[in-house]
Formats: sequence, C-alpha cells, structure tokens
Amino acid sequence: MKRETLIWTVVLVGAGLFLAVRSATTGVGHVYVDQTDFGWRAAAEDNVVAGTSAFSPSRTVGTWVAALFTLCILSFLYRDNPFYKIAEAVVVGVSAAYWMVVAFWTTLIPNLLGKLWPAWIQSWAMPGLSTVREPLWYLYLVPLGLGIMLLWRLAPKGAWISRWPLAFTIGAFAGLRMVSFIQADFLSQIRNSILPLIVFAEDGAFDFWTSLRHLLIVGSILASLVYFFFSIEHKGLVGKVSKVGIWVLMVTFGAAFGYTVMGRIALLAIRLEFLFHDWLGLT
Repeated sequence: MKRETLIWTVVLVGAGLFLAVRSATTGVGHVYVDQTDFGWRAAAEDNVVAGTSAFSPSRTVGTWVAALFTLCILSFLYRDNPFYKIAEAVVVGVSAAYWMVVAFWTTLIPNLLGKLWPAWIQSWAMPGLSTVREPLWYLYLVPLGLGIMLLWRLAPKGAWISRWPLAFTIGAFAGLRMVSFIQADFLSQIRNSILPLIVFAEDGAFDFWTSLRHLLIVGSILASLVYFFFSIEHKGLVGKVSKVGIWVLMVTFGAAFGYTVMGRIALLAIRLEFLFHDWLGLT
C-alpha cells in the first residue's frame, strides 16, 4: 500500500469512528424547529436544550445529504474518484434544472406567453396577470419564432436553423451592451485617471498625500502603457520604465488573484462552518 493511500485510509477510518461515536452519544445532524405564527423556523439552542422544539426529519435528511455531498466534493483533494463525480453531476444537474424552472416562470411565462395569450396564462399559471393584450402584442411572435428555431439544434439535419437565432442573439447583445461596456470599462477609467498632480486642500495648504497618490496612479498608468508600446525598442529609459510597468501589472494581477482566492476561501469557510456547526455540532 502506498504511503499516501495509507495516510488517507487512517484519516477516513478515524473520521468514521469519530462520526459513529458522536452519533451514538450526542447525535449528529439533528435539526429541530420551532413553530411560529409564520410557520416553522430553525429552533434556538435554548429551546432545544429545554426540549420544547420539535424534531424535523426532512431538515435532518437535508443536512445529512448536504454534508455527504460536501465531503464527496472535498474528496477530490485526494484524487479523482466516483464519489466526487456523482456529487459533481448531481450539483450541476440540479442547478441547471433549478435555473431552467426559474427562467421558465420568471421570463418565458410573463414576458412572452403572457404577452401573446394573457387570458389563457392568467387562468392557467398567473392569476395576477392582466388579461388585456398590448397594442403591439404580435411583435412577440418574433422571439417566439426565434426560440422555436433554437430548438432545431436538437435535430441532426436541422441544426443549421438554430444558427440564425443564435447569431441574432449574440449580435443584439453585443450591440446593446457595447455602449455600456465602453462607458463603464473604458471611458470611466480614462476619466478617473485624469487627475491633478498637485492638490491643495480647502484651506489652500498643499495636500502632500493626495498629490503623491495621484502621482503614483498616473505614473503607474503611463509605465504600463510604455510596456505595451512596441514601436520603440525597450532599452535605456524606455526599458526601465517598461520594467516598472511590468511590476505594476504583476501587482495588479496578484491583487486580483488574491481577491478571487479570498472569495473562494470564504466559500470554503462557510462549508467548514456548516460541517462543524450544523452537522457535527462541535462549535
């Protein structure tokens, strides 16, 4: 047996024994609820200790399922295995099905079918929907037709039909969003980088720190632009400035990567808190 396999076997056996002892003594993953005027809610610890809360089998099963799937996902740290693949497939499948249902009831029904046949949709699916058709209701036949054409991608011989609505969707999205993207990601950054290098406070005194901050911002931008300026060979002063630009880019990429990693670590901390608090009850 390999050393790595032996270590993981010992860890798993120890975790299984701990889970068995914990379940036999204090219980693991039991969820209790309190009844309120607005329905059932998670019970407070004082009520659980006092014995006034009710045991919830459905929430207990949900907690166990969530804990087991979390452990299956974390098992990928050892190596790829069937448990990880099953958990991955279930999570992806459930997420896709959930968002498909949400999109059906929040987008397709009210914004398309509800515009074409409001009376029928009002009587069948959405009681609060108005039964009055809009004056230009027939324009919604265009997205209905495009949506039907997209479904032709499932047919082997009619897949080419789906290219037209797909191209229309991508082109329309690019055209509509281009202005906002340019405004937010391009013009706003240029506008915010046009800064005074010498700043005075309201009382007329020289503001050293603000001036230094503006100088660093403008200098970093210019150094980064020099690095991407390839019409002049990077030697001498241009080469030194381009090296400063490289450092600026590396700091920027590192900060962005660190921010992303911190976000992922926060998600990991939430799952560990769920395992140790909600499931095992250790904290």
